[in-house]
Amino acid sequence: MDSIHDLIPHRPPFLFVDEILSVDENRIHATRLISEEEDFFKGHFPGKPIMPGVLICEAIFQTGALLMSRRSDAPKDHVPVITRINNVKLKRAVRPGDRLEMQAEVTEQSGAAWYMKGKASVAGQTILTLDFAAMLVEDAQ
Repeated sequence: MDSIHDLIPHRPPFLFVDEILSVDENRIHATRLISEEEDFFKGHFPGKPIMPGVLICEAIFQTGALLMSRRSDAPKDHVPVITRINNVKLKRAVRPGDRLEMQAEVTEQSGAAWYMKGKASVAGQTILTLDFAAMLVEDAQ
């Protein structure tokens, strides 16, 4: 399996995927151990740390980007970008020490547009669900 660093341009401290657990043509399951040392916990919230919901969304987006980049029809000189976010439902908090599991599934692909649904969970409990769209765009390095 390709390295995460080979598939997407994200790097620490803004890389929110540690490991790909499983992947096929249209689905991916990945994970991230949420450390108490995460920079965002310094301000969100001191003494009562909670992972910001937008970063949980980002972890799902990066998981979807990994799926897109692994596809054989994905141009290797393109990077994934989010174009739409819908139906975000945040149900529980993510705290230091949690093992965040992310799933993304392609529901439709039309030209350059990829439509997906995503889910984040901890210990089998759903944390967040959403629908999103993304495109692979030429890397303008």
